Amino acid sequence: MCLYSINFILDKSEWRQNKQMARSHGERKRTRKKLSKPKRARGLSPISKAIQQFEPGESVHIRIDPSVHKGMPHQRFHGMTGKVIGERGRAFIVKISDGKRKRKKVKELFIRAEHLSPQIQSPPIIASSQQPIGR
Repeated sequence: MCLYSINFILDKSEWRQNKQMARSHGERKRTRKKLSKPKRARGLSPISKAIQQFEPGESVHIRIDPSVHKGMPHQRFHGMTGKVIGERGRAFIVKISDGKRKRKKVKELFIRAEHLSPQIQSPPIIASSQQPIGR
């Protein structure tokens, strides 16, 4: 008896259980929410994101722009903050600290400007000479 005739004899429910989808091993696997834009922000990003410049020593946030595939870091670095240490071609070299506690490692990533945003420094807090009211 051939394989086709054996599977044909099985019920539809058993047929579905025996047939499985192939596993995905791509670069963008499990990024359905992380690498998607809100509805009104879809499409190409503005050109100002591509031509922005960063100085060595400047802190930057890694925010992946899913509409630009070139120079995109791995999804696990999305949301991290690092320091720019140089430039290589059109990309910037960003140094980040990755890992937990004793296993922390310093890594260098090559990321294009579209996926970086500058860290905004908050103004310094000025201590007032007045006492708080109410106590």
